[in-house]
Amino acid sequence: MSTADADTEPMSHRRTLEALSGLLLVLFVAMLSATVVSTALPKIIGALHGSQTQFTWVVTATLLTATASTPIWGKLADLFNKKALVQIAIVLFIVGSVLSGLSQNAGQLIAARAFLGLGVGGLQALVQVVIAALIPPRERGRYNGYLGGVMALATVSGPLLGGVIVDTSWLGWRWCFLVGVPIALIALVVLQITLRVPTIRRSDVSIDYLGATLIAAGVSVLLIWVSFVDDSFAWLSWQTAAMVSGSLVLLGLAVVVEARAPEPVVPLAIVRERTTALAILASLAVGMAMFGGAVFLGQYFQIGRGYSPTEAGLLTIPMMAGVLVSSIVVGRLITRTGKIKPYIVVGSVVLVGGFLALGVIDHETPLSLISAAMLLVGIGVGMTMQNLVLAVQNGVALKDIGAASSAVAFFRSLGGTIGVSVLGAVLARRVADTITRDLTAAGIPASGDAGGDLDITSLPEPIQQIVRAAYGDATGHIFLISAAIAVVGVIAATLLPAITLRTSLDLQNPTQEATPEASVPSAVSTHASADQVASWDGPHDGVRGPHRS
Repeated sequence: MSTADADTEPMSHRRTLEALSGLLLVLFVAMLSATVVSTALPKIIGALHGSQTQFTWVVTATLLTATASTPIWGKLADLFNKKALVQIAIVLFIVGSVLSGLSQNAGQLIAARAFLGLGVGGLQALVQVVIAALIPPRERGRYNGYLGGVMALATVSGPLLGGVIVDTSWLGWRWCFLVGVPIALIALVVLQITLRVPTIRRSDVSIDYLGATLIAAGVSVLLIWVSFVDDSFAWLSWQTAAMVSGSLVLLGLAVVVEARAPEPVVPLAIVRERTTALAILASLAVGMAMFGGAVFLGQYFQIGRGYSPTEAGLLTIPMMAGVLVSSIVVGRLITRTGKIKPYIVVGSVVLVGGFLALGVIDHETPLSLISAAMLLVGIGVGMTMQNLVLAVQNGVALKDIGAASSAVAFFRSLGGTIGVSVLGAVLARRVADTITRDLTAAGIPASGDAGGDLDITSLPEPIQQIVRAAYGDATGHIFLISAAIAVVGVIAATLLPAITLRTSLDLQNPTQEATPEASVPSAVSTHASADQVASWDGPHDGVRGPHRS
């Protein structure tokens, strides 16, 4: 038997911002955990005497576990209390941050960052899910601008903060990981006070543990293969055959299980829908290009150009400014017009242009050209990343919003993980070959792991120059690869159906898809099944939500 206990009046703008305050803080700290190490990581890995491969894996480990756990978090959000899940993810994030700060070697740091990824995976999925449970798609464009602003703030302040921390002797690099802990604790308190989100309590809950395990295992094996191929073993080798075939078998079994499960982690009916499928493809390409390319900018400025971590953080500001301005401006335009496809298409084209411009850089490229290229990349990211999720959310019922949102976040994170792994491997191989060639030409014996140790400050000046030139010149090559990958995103964005965002929180009919170029009436109520009871997860405190009957 169903009951209604929520007010039909929509939340005011002020009440909505109060409800979102904790979520925005959570998003900030999650983004900060990644960006604060972007400029500091070369010095961190150098202090731990790590290699280029370990440099890549500090980033990849977090993305891998975040990617594998994202669809699981999203499905849990469709079944359980969303607010409690966000708080659990924050606790995992805090524990992972502390473990990262206490690491004694590169291996421990990679393991700790992998644990941290479980919390990050939850946060990146759940923030979008909770917002979708509170705000109709048409209005969501406006609030996506706030999300973009917070992301840009974290992305700007993170590199600067990381640079200042590692450049300040009495702080040390460990504070790059610990600095987010007090912010996360504050977010826990703020969420408890401000967030009131509707949840559907069900008596027939079942979790597809087998499907979740198969998806996580299949993705993990694939990403491990991507990280080590052409380095630890050849493309054509028994290791490649074992890992690729093993991954395909696991993912194939996952599809079979998901098709039969009563509560699949990734509902195949949603994934097969045209808008969702194309948004997933575009997100995969955007993730590969964005994460895979941008993560190496800090390394380029420090190792390739010789700037300090703080200076490297300052030099990345144009890209973050592009994200900030474009996400806010485009978010308001989407809310005003209800149109979303034109902005995604233009953003994906601008992203390709930015990466093409970065593809010509070397260790002597004028900073003005690099800044202009980074600005284009930032604008492209701001116009596409959040809006691809919004396009998917517009076409699914509220009861499936978690699975749909996390599917897009999953593939974006998967693309980022593959991008970081592949581009990191390409960069490492190209740098090693270039250093070996130039050292030989200079009559200096080259070690078997040329360029492997990122602590280059202890090297003689002539060798330092060779290493810096190798990193600076190789970085442009990986941005060209990023541009080629981003073209796939342009194609997928162009094929997206043209839709007008609905003004209702839920579909008129839970089985109804959003109609291209058709608005949905705003006064809509949804109906829970006989075994569902819609309720708020706490006192109303004046924060009102959609009516459930």
